[in-house]
Amino acid sequence: MNIEHLFTNSVSSKYEYRQIKGYYKVKMKEKLKIDIVSDVVCPWCTIGYKRLEKAIIELDIKDQVEIEWQPFELNPNMVAEGQNVTEHLTEKYGSTVEQQKESKQNMTNIGKELDLTFDYFDEMRMVNTFEAHVLLEYAIKFGKQTELKMCLTTAFFSERKDVSKRDILKEALQTVGLNAEEGLAQLDNNEARKEIRSKQSYWKNLGVNSVPTIVFNRKSSLTGAQPVDTFKKVLSELITKQKQI
Repeated sequence: MNIEHLFTNSVSSKYEYRQIKGYYKVKMKEKLKIDIVSDVVCPWCTIGYKRLEKAIIELDIKDQVEIEWQPFELNPNMVAEGQNVTEHLTEKYGSTVEQQKESKQNMTNIGKELDLTFDYFDEMRMVNTFEAHVLLEYAIKFGKQTELKMCLTTAFFSERKDVSKRDILKEALQTVGLNAEEGLAQLDNNEARKEIRSKQSYWKNLGVNSVPTIVFNRKSSLTGAQPVDTFKKVLSELITKQKQI
């Protein structure tokens, strides 16, 4: 990996004091903006985030970063009733049942290391996530986006819930303390829906075609659920570079 490629001019929410003509000027440094392009029903997106989160905590830089989730639909044309996960994976990737079992067990084991529960079951269905993304956009202004994202992910992977259903979406909004009525109204708001389509196009036009894609200050990125140590190395380099500016 070329770490130099990952450098950006960013980070730190701490105050910077500069003496100018006998007085001190206080300047707030910008935080490192981290965009996570992902889907609610993407297991590796959740694993990637939890590893990133662990890196941030271990580096003690939580107050120096700002995370925003960006919409990506793995299956934008998924029918309303969804599709059996096993059938879906076979149809989309050509994987055998045995290969899928091995992959699911691997994700389950990794999940346990990160305090995540992946509860795969025979009747599990892949579902449409567009409206979930609309609500994640709505949650930004309340500072609840990550909380809602993890709530929806938990509902799908751990609680066997269909996150395309509005009653489940309503429940998620209430769980994180958002106004369910106001939030659900966004689902029928043409402007809100257009905003998600616009953001999806934006990231696709930048070449994002797999998730998770984790973007630093919209200048560099990492793809995939990278190990904690990789995230720590990249974040450390970014923070160090910023302090030298």
